[in-house]
Amino acid sequence: MTTPLTARDRAKAERADALLTEAARLFAERGYSGVSLEDIGTAVGVSGPAVYRHFAGKQALLGAVLVKVSEDLVSGGTRVCSEAVTADDRIRALIRFHVDFALGKADVIRVHDRDLAHLSSEDHAEVRRLQREYIDLWIAALAPVHEAPADELRMRVQACFGLINSTPHSTRAASRSKKSTAALLSSMALAALVA
Repeated sequence: MTTPLTARDRAKAERADALLTEAARLFAERGYSGVSLEDIGTAVGVSGPAVYRHFAGKQALLGAVLVKVSEDLVSGGTRVCSEAVTADDRIRALIRFHVDFALGKADVIRVHDRDLAHLSSEDHAEVRRLQREYIDLWIAALAPVHEAPADELRMRVQACFGLINSTPHSTRAASRSKKSTAALLSSMALAALVA
């Protein structure tokens, strides 16, 4: 039996989530090297040293951002796969899920692309393990839809990720409608997977 969270526990969890969100935003904006713990703390209304109550340091904060998003991709991808009835539904659900992720988490994609090298070796290994798990989930979903050798399916999935994940770099939020961008990306991703 788990004990209910106290108001203090909830506040601490909310502060940790706020730190993760602001760290991702600031790392995306300025790069890992251009951000201090003081900057991150200030963004959520605490001092830099107060960040240490939640994370061991800036590198641990970066690790938490990238490990969490990788865990979220695996758990979300697993969920949408389990809810789909047919193989076609499954791959389309994964595409929608990943497009929504890319459009909603552009900061994290930028951080991953630019600052992965700053992770501790343990966090780097965990992010890579989770990425392989997520890719394998897609390969398993794609195999019944498009018959091809496993290495080709892997290449198709990774190319699809490249297409979808490039969107935060190539379009400006002010110049696109999320709905129309999502529809276009989804159709392009499906075409790329089964071409």
